[in-house]
Amino acid sequence: MSGMYRCPECGRELRYQGLCWQCKAEWERQEVMAWTPEQIQEKLDGLIANVERVNEDPWERDFQNLLHCHGICSPELARAALEAEIYYPAELYYCAPEDVRDGLIQALLETKDPNIAGHLLCCLAMQGDNRALEVFRELEEHPRPWREKLYVDPSVYAQTGGWTIDKAGNRRQLNFDTCYPLIKGDRSKDKAAQVFRPREERCPHCKGRVVDILTLDGRDARLSFLGLDGVITATCCPNCVPWEEPAYSRFTLDGGSEAVFPYSYGAGEEDEGDWGMEEYADNPYVLGMEPVPLFYGAEFDDTCTVGGFPFWIQDAQYYPCPDCGKTMKYLAQVKWGALDFMEGTLYIEICPDCRVVSMHHQQT
Repeated sequence: MSGMYRCPECGRELRYQGLCWQCKAEWERQEVMAWTPEQIQEKLDGLIANVERVNEDPWERDFQNLLHCHGICSPELARAALEAEIYYPAELYYCAPEDVRDGLIQALLETKDPNIAGHLLCCLAMQGDNRALEVFRELEEHPRPWREKLYVDPSVYAQTGGWTIDKAGNRRQLNFDTCYPLIKGDRSKDKAAQVFRPREERCPHCKGRVVDILTLDGRDARLSFLGLDGVITATCCPNCVPWEEPAYSRFTLDGGSEAVFPYSYGAGEEDEGDWGMEEYADNPYVLGMEPVPLFYGAEFDDTCTVGGFPFWIQDAQYYPCPDCGKTMKYLAQVKWGALDFMEGTLYIEICPDCRVVSMHHQQT
């Protein structure tokens, strides 16, 4: 076909000359990961000196690279941001020291502006210690006047930091404190994580094949942080799941899994042709050998991760378990573009007690 080219790295067909978007993202990531300690300190010093410009390029990119790729959470940067009254992005305050926390609390309790209050709630959620929990509990029980102009309660804002408040007023952690990437490798040798495994059964809505979208073997030492001595499988119809809010499946630790049908929010376009099912199944992704920073999955469009923090394209969205009603815990994200499947991201959450997973889709 005229006008077609191939990526010089992976051979993918393109309509332009140069690297495909996935190989370009990989190249950019490796470049950032190779920063020396001196380069890291130079970037950090530049951000502290220019904190009022943290939402502008290139400062925004430097901040994201420091946090997402190197796990840098700088107390000095948090202090500079607080002094300049910079409350976005909230990640500036992730695990910030107590003096910064107290400054955020003071600003939150003094403000009368609901917009600023919303940003400060997110910042305090990212700081996230027990004193922050106490303030969230107090604001939940005794709302300030600005609460009337916010869409949700403080406990929902807490989800930004990967936790929330349960009905008894206690902390419920919503993310895992370890993160592994899914990387290109030999799937025949490493089966700890498997992405997009087609099954023989078909969706009752669109007639397409049902898929085990992600399988994780909790018996692998890398996945011991999940706390389940067995196999976790998330099963859905990939053709319908973007329309479902959310889709559920139930798993057994011996590897069994069953999608919960019927889907209630409609279905994808009917398709019994399996639309490239084997091609998607032949993806190269395996579990990385080493953990990465908790926000690693929030940086690059091609990065699928297990644990840590997700990259919410829209707002943070945690669903209740359909069995026990508790807020489910974020497990993994599969970025559809990594499979050349569609746009957007599939978020997978888990209730370990009930052995239920939920799956929902976001895109721009």
